[in-house]
Amino acid sequence: MKYLCLGYLYPEKMDALPNDEKESILQECGSHLKGFYETNQVMLDAGLDAEVKSLKRVNGKVKVIDGPFIETKELIGSAILIEARDMEEAIEIASKHPSIQIEAGEDLGWAIEIRPIHYFEMIDQK
Repeated sequence: MKYLCLGYLYPEKMDALPNDEKESILQECGSHLKGFYETNQVMLDAGLDAEVKSLKRVNGKVKVIDGPFIETKELIGSAILIEARDMEEAIEIASKHPSIQIEAGEDLGWAIEIRPIHYFEMIDQK
């Protein structure tokens, strides 16, 4: 089964850190990513930009809304697609991600949400 993991962060917390501290955190992330990828169950790991557009159908027309549709201070910063037997294994795999492994992630409010995927179609882009 496939699972979508959404990585959350508070960008203002990371932005408030001195550059050398940010660099140190990112270097620590790199070593944990290696182990995360070596599970061979990570199909996609994508960092997401802060720019968000939400689409909604209103009165028969497409309405474009700037910013996150849901008001929150947390930002979805990454999307990860993994393959796992069940939710327990998905949790085990996602827990290897740097946002959960490194101590700074706790102070920065990093978190991962795991959702089972009920429909998944790979579209051939020839």
